[in-house]
Amino acid sequence: MPVEVFAADEQSAHPVDALRLVHLAKAVLAAQGVKADSELSMLFVDEEAMAELNKRFLGKDGPTDVLAFPLDDDDVVEGGRSPDSLGPGAGMDAEADPPNLLGDVVVCPAVAARNAPDHAGTYDDEMALLVVHGILHILGMDHIDNEQAEAMEARERELLEQFHTS
Repeated sequence: MPVEVFAADEQSAHPVDALRLVHLAKAVLAAQGVKADSELSMLFVDEEAMAELNKRFLGKDGPTDVLAFPLDDDDVVEGGRSPDSLGPGAGMDAEADPPNLLGDVVVCPAVAARNAPDHAGTYDDEMALLVVHGILHILGMDHIDNEQAEAMEARERELLEQFHTS
């Protein structure tokens, strides 16, 4: 099974080309060496929802542009298997591993649109940057200090040059 990326647009303030961003996410995950049979979800939310997430998980007021919620393999609970052929596990390969759940990337298109002119340039470029940025966070990159920030920004540029077309 290939890498799966799921996207849900739960806002209406700005158009989101979810299919294009799903293709970008899959390309980035492949370039980063993510194994097949992995799953990532992307959620596009309004400012109110993003502000609530930002407050709840980071303790910060107001909406931000992107949040990443990685799932650690240790936290993934495997589903049960049915002992007989009529239960919930019927028809499943008992030897198959469950998919590797990578996590969730949450993007606020309204904040992206506001930041784009002074950041990535266009709204589409900003949305692509936020998706790549969120994925790199999911995969363990961070920008806590200058060295980490420079490495992350360099990788973002490389991935965007390779996979994002305006």
